[in-house]
Amino acid sequence: MNKDTSEPFHRKFIPYIAACITVFFWSSAFPAVRYVLVYYSPESLMLFRFLVASALLLGFCFVKKIPLPQKKDIPLFMLSGFVGLFLYMWAFNTGAGMVLSGVSSFIIASAPIFTLFLSIKFLNEKVSPSIWMGVLISFAGIIIIGVTQVTEMQINTGVWLLLTAAISTSIYNIIQKHILLEYTAMQATTYSIAFGTLFMCIFLPNLIRELPTAPIEANLLVVYLGIFPAAAAYLSWGYALSKAEKTVYVTSFLYLVPFLASIMAFIWLGERMPPLAFIGGAIVIAGMILINLIKSKPNRNC
Repeated sequence: MNKDTSEPFHRKFIPYIAACITVFFWSSAFPAVRYVLVYYSPESLMLFRFLVASALLLGFCFVKKIPLPQKKDIPLFMLSGFVGLFLYMWAFNTGAGMVLSGVSSFIIASAPIFTLFLSIKFLNEKVSPSIWMGVLISFAGIIIIGVTQVTEMQINTGVWLLLTAAISTSIYNIIQKHILLEYTAMQATTYSIAFGTLFMCIFLPNLIRELPTAPIEANLLVVYLGIFPAAAAYLSWGYALSKAEKTVYVTSFLYLVPFLASIMAFIWLGERMPPLAFIGGAIVIAGMILINLIKSKPNRNC
């Protein structure tokens, strides 16, 4: 009896640590990106950051002789790189420059909601009426957050860009779950990032023009973004997805991002969050907790 209860916990323990590592690094990316955008355009920043990440990961794969993807799976890796890296990073970097770090982190934390919709369609997950209630609560919170960014009777464009980023990373999660059925977390992460970086190379002229004028501290910060919130975080995220019983168990950790990002932005940038945004963020998180608590209950009898 005791062995049966300890084994599932042990299997889940390491993926949770990996998810926490990812959440910490991704949280640090919000204030870091906002700082670096003073010196780089969103397009140059994303390319610089993922050139660092790609070089690190591809170099490791080369040294360890990790196999390349099979030809039949290359389109899937390309789609993963385009949606989860190129589109996500462009929308995230551009939107983050228009919205406070804490607010942007709350919006990105809506990704598990979109992942839930996609998991119903593509992963055949069953959803109860109570879970739908949690989804509606979370969307209400997102609307409240959007209201805090109203400018001249229009919602800030950054809000829509960040919502696009949240949807993109949700699609990436589903694609990665399919890739991880046949490949390791290292392969799934490295080759997705490599293809994503390849798409970003259209911005190479921008980077060449902006690189000489950026200060050393900004460049070092981009290197940090490439090593930790990119290479290390995506790798640990891929590992967590590969080991978790269900996608929702891992993506639920994303609701920790707003709190960590807000604290980091306060300490680093001195940002102050609008009270209404905190309320909206709390509602988003409450809805997401409701989704995951109810979703987890049936599995405890397994």
